[in-house]
Amino acid sequence: MSKNRVMIGSVPIGGGAPVAIQSMTNTDTRDADATVSQILELEAAGCEIIRSTVFDERCLEALPKIISRIHIPLVADIHFDYRLAIGAIKAGVNKVRINPGNIGSEAGVRELAACAKANGIPIRIGVNGGSLEKDLLAKYGITAEAMVESGIRHAEMLEKYGFSDIVLSLKASDPKTAVAAYRRANELLPYPLHLGVTEAGFGEAALLKSAIGIGSLLMDGIGDTIRVSMTGGVVQEVEAAKKILAAAGVRNTDVQIVSCPTCGRTRVDLESIVRRVSAELTNKGAKPIKVAVMGCAVNGPGEAREADIGIAFGSVNAAVFGRGEILYTDKLPGVVDRFIEDAKKLCFE
Repeated sequence: MSKNRVMIGSVPIGGGAPVAIQSMTNTDTRDADATVSQILELEAAGCEIIRSTVFDERCLEALPKIISRIHIPLVADIHFDYRLAIGAIKAGVNKVRINPGNIGSEAGVRELAACAKANGIPIRIGVNGGSLEKDLLAKYGITAEAMVESGIRHAEMLEKYGFSDIVLSLKASDPKTAVAAYRRANELLPYPLHLGVTEAGFGEAALLKSAIGIGSLLMDGIGDTIRVSMTGGVVQEVEAAKKILAAAGVRNTDVQIVSCPTCGRTRVDLESIVRRVSAELTNKGAKPIKVAVMGCAVNGPGEAREADIGIAFGSVNAAVFGRGEILYTDKLPGVVDRFIEDAKKLCFE
């Protein structure tokens, strides 16, 4: 289903806009200096929309100080008290996220919808498998059906009060549940979808769960923004999101290095060469080109020809290709230095 376009500050989502990268601060929002410092770090890493929790009046007081010093849209994450969402809108945030499982009465949602509409601020209905409404849990358990019904229920409530600037997320810690919920919502609803696997865990396990869940949906053409939830430093979330987008073929925001797993035909230390190429080409500011580093002449030349620049090794020589044309052959080990310098020219000039 074609999705409505919603503006989060200056960032469009839905309606064919590029998939946007989000993250969330883990600072105490009341500490404006610490929160700004983290957001600026995230901006530098490639974050395009940032969310911060707003849980009391002191958070509201800090919001204008934060907004005035950052350069990407700020989303207020609200639980339990719709009045904090209204306060955040008045403080200047670009979107609010509410959790239908704990936001409270319809009367409060009606008041929030009126405030958001008057100020041109979108609302994300953030359904979470761990905090569904009690009646839906009793009816379905933590299932895709329950999550989609929760999202529809609250979207209809907002629409009833004349508000349609809606974004929807349907996050669960189980990738299968999340994927099923998003696929169903994509069939039924016109709202932009914010993708994520919530509480994904730590390190490689979190990356794998997110890659499976988010990546599956992206390859189906589903999703308008993504957040990779990982315990630990928030910058790793942005780095992981960029990798998932590139692997799914949705957005190439970094240099893409293609390399073979090696086999008995390989006559060079390909791992060390790939590590060196990666270190030289993945600096900030590099253009998102495709670089192939291949170990032998079986698949090497073909893969290298598909890249912006590629190299395929023999036992003594290597052939360097550029956009389907052979550029030169040269001897080891000097050919590696020459190849890296040529690749850097493509990346940085």
